[in-house]
Amino acid sequence: MKASSDHTKSVSERLVDCVAGLTADQIPPAVRARTEELLIDIAGLCVAARNTDYVKALIASVDRGGACSVLGHAGEFSAEDAAMINGTAGHGEDFDDTFEGGPVHSSTVIVPAVLAACERFGRGGRAALLGMTVGIESMCRMSMVIPKAIHKAGFHPTGVIGAMASTLAVSTTLGLNRKQTVDALGIAGSMASGIIEYLAEGAWTKRLHAGWAARIGLHAARIAQHGFLGPRTVFEGTHGFFYAFAHNPEGDFDVMTRDFGTEWMISNITFKPYATGTMNQPYIDCALRLARKGFTADDVTDVLCETAEGYVHRLWDPLPAKQKPANDYAAKFSAPFNVAVAFVTGNAGLDAFINADPGESASFDV
Repeated sequence: MKASSDHTKSVSERLVDCVAGLTADQIPPAVRARTEELLIDIAGLCVAARNTDYVKALIASVDRGGACSVLGHAGEFSAEDAAMINGTAGHGEDFDDTFEGGPVHSSTVIVPAVLAACERFGRGGRAALLGMTVGIESMCRMSMVIPKAIHKAGFHPTGVIGAMASTLAVSTTLGLNRKQTVDALGIAGSMASGIIEYLAEGAWTKRLHAGWAARIGLHAARIAQHGFLGPRTVFEGTHGFFYAFAHNPEGDFDVMTRDFGTEWMISNITFKPYATGTMNQPYIDCALRLARKGFTADDVTDVLCETAEGYVHRLWDPLPAKQKPANDYAAKFSAPFNVAVAFVTGNAGLDAFINADPGESASFDV
């Protein structure tokens, strides 16, 4: 039986074949350094969020016992639970890195999934490096198949794309064979989830999306490893991933494999200076500059921000709710609050949002 050609291979088969041709030694030094930076960033964010209510709630919800660690906490957990909690903690304050093309938060999904896989199954540093690099790179590439369409359809790209990329990352880390990895991706397509209704009331579900995607990576890979079958055409199929989550199966699927291993999208990932949504960062920059020049709240009569259509629905509408966000998490998705808190307090780091009072009168006045 002859091996299938690129014309008859499914998208997942082509992607898995690209990954199979890569070793840890072939990762360029600059890419390796970027992966290490992303690992350190996520580890620090997990520790920073260790005492938050949402992390405590997740820890209380799972049974103890297992082989894996939750960063910043004593005790042992199952691989899936550790990946979920660490992923949620890393993304919880919206301070994690971002690939703007999608946009997606890749490292907070991939790093916890790979760490849990390594700890549970005794994989070493080289396997971790390869799994993290492959997973983060593939997540960036998946987000470019139909940029921004998943978000526009009402889903959180970090959650749904993250499920696929973390599955590839874990499968690579554990050394699954070609068929097992293709099956794992097919299985993950039916596990992926994450709606953006959290925007309505500042609910915590967006925080969970990254952790849930990391968890799926562990679970899908382990199921496939034992022979469970998944659809080969999970990405491009008539009822496949992009049809379901982007409402369009006609994307640029070649971007997932084009120059894989020679051109690196991971190099374009950016780190946030402020602990809030990426789209708010430019507005905060402007507000802080004005504050440093000596302007006060009493000097402000109007605030006019140039924006884009996609940002309006997430950061500005409905305006009364954005001007008076329900809680500190809802405040992160309010451009009016972000501008105000930066201008009034001169701060937009973790302390500006964790347990902050969005109803502070000075910020509201602005």
